[in-house]
Amino acid sequence: MPSKTVNPFLKKNFVRADADGLHGFTYLTNHSHVLVALDGDPELRVRDLAAMVGITERAVQRILSDLEAAGVLAKERIGRRNRYRIAKKSRLRHPLEQHCTIGGLLGWVSSVNGGG
Repeated sequence: MPSKTVNPFLKKNFVRADADGLHGFTYLTNHSHVLVALDGDPELRVRDLAAMVGITERAVQRILSDLEAAGVLAKERIGRRNRYRIAKKSRLRHPLEQHCTIGGLLGWVSSVNGGG
């Protein structure tokens, strides 16, 4: 199964969150950023995810572990690489957003960025 190409908007606009002078303030969490990136390319390496999100590789590893433990992300080993599968029907965790799914969030972010 071929992986989707990374949305060109995301690729050229992934910079550290504090580059615009807002001291790292973003509306989505780093967990969400990792999911958005993996939705664009499920075979991204930890190093690539760290660079795209603007966090350390160790932080990405912790986020991937959190998402796997929550049942939101499944990892499949393919040779020396990993392929991640997002459980898009999973509900968001906070009580204010529990009526929404991860797939809905990813679809919204993708459509805003000119993706799918």
